Amino acid sequence: QVQLVESGGGLVQAGGSLRLSCAASGGTFSSYAMGWFRQAPGKEREFVVAISWSGGRASYGDSVKGRFTISRDYNKNAVYLQMNSLKPEDTAVYYCAAMKYGLDEYEYWGQGTQVTVSS
Repeated sequence: QVQLVESGGGLVQAGGSLRLSCAASGGTFSSYAMGWFRQAPGKEREFVVAISWSGGRASYGDSVKGRFTISRDYNKNAVYLQMNSLKPEDTAVYYCAAMKYGLDEYEYWGQGTQVTVSS
């Protein structure tokens, strides 16, 4: 059983930056691809970015390409989302998720952290 805990959300002005963290426990961190998703009020959950279990490959949603960067630290069992040039439309609850190597769906999810970008 993998537990994921997000942190780092908050209120920021448009054009600003935030760094989200996701601490993982209860599993072999290097066996999981990690992803970030977000959900704004009244909207469906949206894929933001994912990083492979090896850390060698990342894929980004079109809306965040060039602004967001994902990274992972195997010593700390953590994954990070650096968000720059934030826009009001980035406002959402951001969720961290884990997908075990060899599978094709995210099995574990965090509780989410709120990001609010003011105009």
